[in-house]
Amino acid sequence: MTDAMHDVTSQTVERRRRTRPGAIVWARSAAYEAAYWLITVIAALSCTLLAVFPSRKPIAWGLQMYGSAQVAALKHIAGISVEVRGRDRLPSQPVVFGAKHHSWGDGFVMLSQIAQLSFVAGDHLYKFPLVGRILNKVGAIVLSNQGGEDAQARLNAGIESLRRDGRDVLIYPEGHLSAPGEKHRYRSGVWRLYALLERPCTPVATSLGLGWDRQSFFKYPGRVVVEFLEPIGPGMDKDAFLEKLEQVVEDRTNALIAEGRAQ
Repeated sequence: MTDAMHDVTSQTVERRRRTRPGAIVWARSAAYEAAYWLITVIAALSCTLLAVFPSRKPIAWGLQMYGSAQVAALKHIAGISVEVRGRDRLPSQPVVFGAKHHSWGDGFVMLSQIAQLSFVAGDHLYKFPLVGRILNKVGAIVLSNQGGEDAQARLNAGIESLRRDGRDVLIYPEGHLSAPGEKHRYRSGVWRLYALLERPCTPVATSLGLGWDRQSFFKYPGRVVVEFLEPIGPGMDKDAFLEKLEQVVEDRTNALIAEGRAQ
């Protein structure tokens, strides 16, 4: 059997397995769903209390603990073990993280790994109770998917805050959750952060979608990877930067997916 035929066969088997989840997958997914909401409610209440402190550090610590608790629940309840690679590649200075986004799981990993992390988020998060205050306090840049002058003003204000405070910032350049092997157009917001902050951009690849695909209820046990890649130094023009970021993130993500499927 050729490599190409093997890849097609492996993907077909995977699709069939995922369309007919067994009793164990059902049970572990339901248990994780319950744990997810319990952890989230506790974290929301805790971070709301931490928001009363003048400094951002307490609430940022609370979010880091939230991410760590979710990663632990994924491992011990859902059976998804996350391996983090490439921390030795992280620069000592603040960076822009341009990451692949398979599910909320990769966001939890980033929160657990990076202290005092800021991030770009969609305004749909405001519909959840208490979340708006937490996002404002932690200094998240909350944008509408519709764009426009208001979104641009929020982005500019967020950039000034990041420049002043020297925090790392996470952005998902595609602006969408992607299934394993799927790709959307990389948007220019990541380049604006990179260019205006005059910082390196650290690409982040992942295979987490093999265990948690976008917003799926089902969680499939196994080992997945989130990997920090070689930073892209500051100073590149928009087209060259976006092309390079897309290439390195997509190529490495596809390699991690192939590695995961081969297990």
